[in-house]
Amino acid sequence: MDSLIVILALVGAISLLLWGTHMVQSGVQRAFGPRLRTVLADTLDNRIKALLAGIGITVVLQSSTATALMATNFTSAGLIGLLPAMAVMLGANVGTALIVTLLSFNVAILSAPLITIGLILFRLDKDSRRHDLGRVLIGLGLMLLALHQLVLALEPVAQSTEVMTLLGLLGAMPLVAVILGTLLAWAMHSSVAVVLLVGSLATHGIVGHESALLLVLGANLGTALNPLLEAGDKSPSARRMPLFNLGNRLLGLAIAWLALPQISVALSAMNLPDGADVAVFHLGFNFAMALIALPFLPQIAVWMCRLLPDRQDAADPAQPIYLDHSALDIPMIALGGAQREALRLADTLEAMLNGAREVLVHNERKLLAETRARDDVLDSLNTHIKRYLAQVDEDDLGEDDKERLHRILVFVMNMEQAGDVIDRHLLLHATKRLKRGLLPDADNEEELTAILDRLIANTRTAASLFVTEDAQVARKLAEEKALFRRVEQDATTRHFALMRDGVTAASQSSALHLDLLRDLKLANSFVVAAAAYPVLDRAGELLPSRMASTIG
Repeated sequence: MDSLIVILALVGAISLLLWGTHMVQSGVQRAFGPRLRTVLADTLDNRIKALLAGIGITVVLQSSTATALMATNFTSAGLIGLLPAMAVMLGANVGTALIVTLLSFNVAILSAPLITIGLILFRLDKDSRRHDLGRVLIGLGLMLLALHQLVLALEPVAQSTEVMTLLGLLGAMPLVAVILGTLLAWAMHSSVAVVLLVGSLATHGIVGHESALLLVLGANLGTALNPLLEAGDKSPSARRMPLFNLGNRLLGLAIAWLALPQISVALSAMNLPDGADVAVFHLGFNFAMALIALPFLPQIAVWMCRLLPDRQDAADPAQPIYLDHSALDIPMIALGGAQREALRLADTLEAMLNGAREVLVHNERKLLAETRARDDVLDSLNTHIKRYLAQVDEDDLGEDDKERLHRILVFVMNMEQAGDVIDRHLLLHATKRLKRGLLPDADNEEELTAILDRLIANTRTAASLFVTEDAQVARKLAEEKALFRRVEQDATTRHFALMRDGVTAASQSSALHLDLLRDLKLANSFVVAAAAYPVLDRAGELLPSRMASTIG
């Protein structure tokens, strides 16, 4: 029974530590998420700045995984090269070790004040940054409280002869110690918790000094395994950095293992507080591996690209590329991936419109099936993105990120609706015109070509506006609806004039031309609603109705 209580206390303390880390991370993301992305993007022009950015952002986020995912997404998008991204990864490793070092000292007395101040800020205003900062302080307080509870839970373990004998065997089996540390870090998805746990074990004399250092080396290896396993069969660019990180850790493990006796003597000579030497070793290991790898990053980047070359085969266009499920715990990165995926809908819709143009203007019958097939791509991407966003925890989202999620949903659904109009109406009318041989006169053909080109240009503008959110561009795009409406009205007037004159053949061709213009007008309405309306609504420039107010 006593053993069960001790195990439950240990599990509870470790769970509280992981939850506190999550609260700090989510609070920082909600308060400063977009700013952190900007800082990282602006510091990736050279290795040193990228290394320092990796350290700083990891200390703030309390997670090297979050920093690494941001850098990986930038690399996959082609915004930065592999070299600075690897420097960020090295910095993230050092940043995590800094967190462990700071928490390894006896600062449990700060737990209660941090939680109290955090709770006050958290309850002041749910829509302010103070609310999110309160979450951060509560998380830090919980982490310190968890560490204190961990120390208390380990005291009975230190008095257990059986446990001491079992863990004492780690000194005689160093490989087992490394494997145990690796498995613990892999299972917890956190080297911070494992290294702090090992420090507590070493403080109570439950594990020997060298065994503790081997457990730490295993923990470093375990956290490098997770990103690589989660990358799975993703694109080579998404797997290069995790593989580099794993190789860097394996090299460090080999070097440190060989020099372990000398390292142990050096740490003992420093007369550090009990358990703090474990954290200092963890920091020194990551800092040393960063310094060793940094000068050779250009050559390593070349080797990684040769080892994992870009795929030459064409991917299934209906399958998502940027929806990284391992990033769902980091909303600002998950939303970034969803936004990039959403832009693929705009590209697909533009390809549909180009195909429809060839069918209508140049009578390319063979492109009908190919153009219709692209609507299936739109449907598939729309479904994948909505399912992905449904898995994002809204409790971890700030007001800006909630609005961003809504804008993504609005964009993808309207783009998919525009594709449906092209597939179910425009192409249907185009097929009808080809079968009946109702070719338009020169004026109608010129008008149809111009309006198609206009819609293609509007689709490109909508994709750009989705990223930039420029109010002036949004106004210009919204004004396009008036132009499409005038074109339809003019065509309607001409059509009825032909009917009055009794020109049967011309009126039939004109009727089909009018149907095509209405389809294009409807598709354009969805394109405008996808990108322009959300920006104008936020700027307070969108009226709730086009109807005039009733007076009296």
